[in-house]
Amino acid sequence: MVLVEFAIVLPILVAIIMGILYFSRYEDYSNQETQLAEQAVRYASVDHDPSSTLSLQSYVKSLAQPELQYGSNDVSPVQVYLYFPTGSTGAVGQTVRSCVVTTLQFPLGLGSGTLAQSATMRVEQAQTSAQWTPDSTSSLPSACPTS
Repeated sequence: MVLVEFAIVLPILVAIIMGILYFSRYEDYSNQETQLAEQAVRYASVDHDPSSTLSLQSYVKSLAQPELQYGSNDVSPVQVYLYFPTGSTGAVGQTVRSCVVTTLQFPLGLGSGTLAQSATMRVEQAQTSAQWTPDSTSSLPSACPTS
């Protein structure tokens, strides 16, 4: 009798545990993307590119954990976008925004979803083309806010 009950309950327990594990991984991805977006927009707002060989977007991507940086079976490589939202020209006092995007593959073939985190900050120093180049708002993924 106990064995039959265990056989009925075990798949439910395994599904709950797997759900908790996958949810925590997706939360971690979201947290990492938030931190990357905040770092990117901070560098852009003060017009600073800490790398002499990489674009600011590529530099911020290089700061990601390896799974987000290179991708895996569960997540595509992260993409970093820096741009001026609608109505902003990049002048001091206006805003600059970053958006970090990846695609998640859900377990058991349940499909996929886009995870995007953005951050907006006031421009402290006018952008110069030598430091970083903003992405065109027309080339942004639909998950990135433009206004």
